Amino acid sequence: MKAIIRITGQIGLTKKVKETLDRLRIRRKYSCVVVKETPVVMGMLKKVVNFVAYGDINKETFVELLKNRAQPIDKTKKVNAAKAAEDIEKGKKYSELGLKPFFRLHPARGGINTKVHFPKGVLGNHKEKINDLIKRML
Repeated sequence: MKAIIRITGQIGLTKKVKETLDRLRIRRKYSCVVVKETPVVMGMLKKVVNFVAYGDINKETFVELLKNRAQPIDKTKKVNAAKAAEDIEKGKKYSELGLKPFFRLHPARGGINTKVHFPKGVLGNHKEKINDLIKRML
């Protein structure tokens, strides 16, 4: 599963990039989605690679993200993070579980370089290091 975090804001983006970010459901700065790796998603990532950070999320980070940042559609219900993580990995949709399909994160503790790609900055493909970034943003 891929975690995609939007790093840049809305100013100065082309219409195609705005639409692609909208289709990925990351409409605000520092919002995150976790999606299955499909050819369609990978094509969208190629288009927005200069505006997002992404990588392969592991199960324990995904459960922690669900526990801390999952927002139920019905505010009165609680979220069972471990069960929801298993159901999503099996192929259920967030709406079937009563969850919003995105997570709002804090800016990263310790700061990030938002203008440069991964080894020196935060943009682009992080592979397994995305888990460290997500933990800094929880």
